[in-house]
Amino acid sequence: MNAAVTWHPNAPKPLALVLGTNEIASAVAARLSHARFAIVLCHDAFPPVIRRGMAFHDVLFGEARTVDCVTGSRADSIADVVRIHRDAGHVAVTAMHLTDIIAFRYPAVIVDARMQKHVMTPDLRGVAGIAVGIGPRFAVARNCDVAIETHPCETGAIVAQGTTRNADGRARELGGAGRERFVYSNQEAVWHTPLDIGTRVYKGLQLGSLGGAPVLAPLDGALRGIARDGLRVPTNVKLLEIDPRGRAATWTGMDERGRAIAASVVSAVHQIMQTDRKAGRVSAKV
Repeated sequence: MNAAVTWHPNAPKPLALVLGTNEIASAVAARLSHARFAIVLCHDAFPPVIRRGMAFHDVLFGEARTVDCVTGSRADSIADVVRIHRDAGHVAVTAMHLTDIIAFRYPAVIVDARMQKHVMTPDLRGVAGIAVGIGPRFAVARNCDVAIETHPCETGAIVAQGTTRNADGRARELGGAGRERFVYSNQEAVWHTPLDIGTRVYKGLQLGSLGGAPVLAPLDGALRGIARDGLRVPTNVKLLEIDPRGRAATWTGMDERGRAIAASVVSAVHQIMQTDRKAGRVSAKV
């Protein structure tokens, strides 16, 4: 199915709000941008973003970031959003509150890509024409219109009825390593590290400190993800991730998981919009 969304050539691009600035939110934003949506990514502090080389997150801190040939630009005001959307291939990344964006313009689509696996999921239906939930705790017709599965055994599956799988604490394997390639916070404290994405590390090497306590590398590899220095983190969240695959290690671009989830979001949105168009309900969604 063609994932491009069509509308009257003189009409503005439909607005898509993507909640989150992590690598999944960024992959979704990039693919929706290619599908000719105007994109705003809304930052959420929880959970911390670690795969920053694959995400638009660091745009908020003045760093340049491109994902899948789409460039992120920081927006501190609605005027910034309008300016950014004039440039093809650019998406707005903001710390503004969701309500500020909605007051400016009613979104055609809202995608909750924050990956808040253990947090109560808000019902975003009515906030936008189409509400898409990504990951655990989404239930179609209860808190979203359609959901996308992120569980390793069904990554990218479109859930049109029922609920997505709950988080089970198991991580998909990467280079033979699962959950053990991550380091989790054991307390709420300030995280400090001198290291950045892509750094080669070795098992037992100190990678930073959390509340003054040293944090060591659990295995050899490259830093695929690491929380920004100076961030105050809650307990039991990912601080860093190591890719043990040697020369095959990656920490930038869009990975297979991100591509699968993003493609399914665009496909699901397109299907709903096409269905509504045939039913004469286009104006309710666009």
